[in-house]
Amino acid sequence: MKPNLMKAIPGGLAGTIMMTLMMRFVAPIMLGHPMDIAGMLGNMMGGSWAIGMAAHLVNGVVIFPLIYTFVVYRYLPGPPLLRGVLWGAVLWLLAETMVMPMAAAGFFSSEIGGAKAAFAALMGHLVYGALLGYIAGSAAPEAAESTAGRA
Repeated sequence: MKPNLMKAIPGGLAGTIMMTLMMRFVAPIMLGHPMDIAGMLGNMMGGSWAIGMAAHLVNGVVIFPLIYTFVVYRYLPGPPLLRGVLWGAVLWLLAETMVMPMAAAGFFSSEIGGAKAAFAALMGHLVYGALLGYIAGSAAPEAAESTAGRA
């Protein structure tokens, strides 16, 4: 069983858009400045803001929904919304312990605002996961299972 891939991609798009808007408009309320993930990713990859934004979009719209659909979904408990939220929490933990240190932002964002920045990032990742999980929906039977029932 896995969620509908044709819904997971739009779910990833909706989640990525909402997370990006939160970094731009909600983070300043919490931190006093926006969170520029595209800038951090672009700098980390030795390129520009545009390259960082492209990486952010490809990850959020394609890569993470594919991993969620084909690998992670079956191991997470609960309804689709909860599964998505849990996936968002996993992505946040990976970002804060691996990506942020590589982007010179420190372990758990210690160099760019510490606990407040880590919490703002957590909120964005949970919203991303909730939208992905909700839009991707419930597990659908695998193609082999559904065609076997028609014969």
